[in-house]
Amino acid sequence: MGFFVLLAAAGGVWVGREVSASSAGGEVNLTIPEGATSQQIAATLDKRHVIRSARFFRFYAKFKGTEQFKAGDYTFRRNGSYGNALGVMKKGPGTTFVRLTIPEGLTLKEIAERVGKLPGRSAATFLQLAGGGTVRSAYEPQGSTNLEGLLFPDTYFIDQKDDEAVILRRMVTEFEKVAREVGLDDAPSRTGVSPYQATVIASLVETEGKVEADRPKIAQVVYNRLAREMPLQIDATVIYAKGSRRESGQVLFKDLEIDSPYNTYKHKGLPPSPISAVGRAALRAAVAPQKGPWLFYVKYQSDGTHKFAVTGEEHNRNVADAKRRGVNP
Repeated sequence: MGFFVLLAAAGGVWVGREVSASSAGGEVNLTIPEGATSQQIAATLDKRHVIRSARFFRFYAKFKGTEQFKAGDYTFRRNGSYGNALGVMKKGPGTTFVRLTIPEGLTLKEIAERVGKLPGRSAATFLQLAGGGTVRSAYEPQGSTNLEGLLFPDTYFIDQKDDEAVILRRMVTEFEKVAREVGLDDAPSRTGVSPYQATVIASLVETEGKVEADRPKIAQVVYNRLAREMPLQIDATVIYAKGSRRESGQVLFKDLEIDSPYNTYKHKGLPPSPISAVGRAALRAAVAPQKGPWLFYVKYQSDGTHKFAVTGEEHNRNVADAKRRGVNP
């Protein structure tokens, strides 16, 4: 009874009619994303004219004890009652989503493994599509069918209709969107390398830099070494060449002799492709490196912070100091 007293105070007969109205218009199809709050859902229903007041719908849902809703696809009626809309939400979506999280720094193979863990999806199919040339990126070089580094690491909500090709296209499209936002297309004028080469550099920054402030400096070290025609000598590229996972991969002296274009100890210049999926910060660092004369860096703190040096002698002192303090470079 208290509910209707409050409703009357807020709008009287009009509000009561909105709660119980039986007339409604045409169908409205809506997708409720994972993690949407009741406030966001009510605002969306209001905006799409499913209900007439987001505020009163939230009040009504709270009174009915139903404020938690599942993500997915729903079909409502335009200008229906709060009760009808709430009933649709309580019934649940026609299509449900599963969450797919791709962290920064994963290789294409590791991304495929995560896709393969989704119900009804195959890692092998995803990997085959990613190398088959059917799905292409705007940043992929002419003649290449390698999408390594061109899938954006993010959390994706996958519905039951999304096959491996759809998932792959979404990741490629999202990478292109972010790349444009951070100015990857301006890489030639800003850094002197192509957008794809800047993506390769971003992948090196992603695998090497664990602290936000270090990434633009690491990118500058890469550019400085390229300008001086010095080998990059980046361990992550050797680990990639070995095919081992970064978490457990270690570079031994014998590994430095691996005959691979990804061995940046043995071969000068950039590796032929990115070595991992790159996030927004690494892409931005590759496009806008922090200007400086550094040619070396070493992990100097246990949290992954690096120390940078201009000369080999300075670098060797930094390495010795890190080891003395128990930090494994």
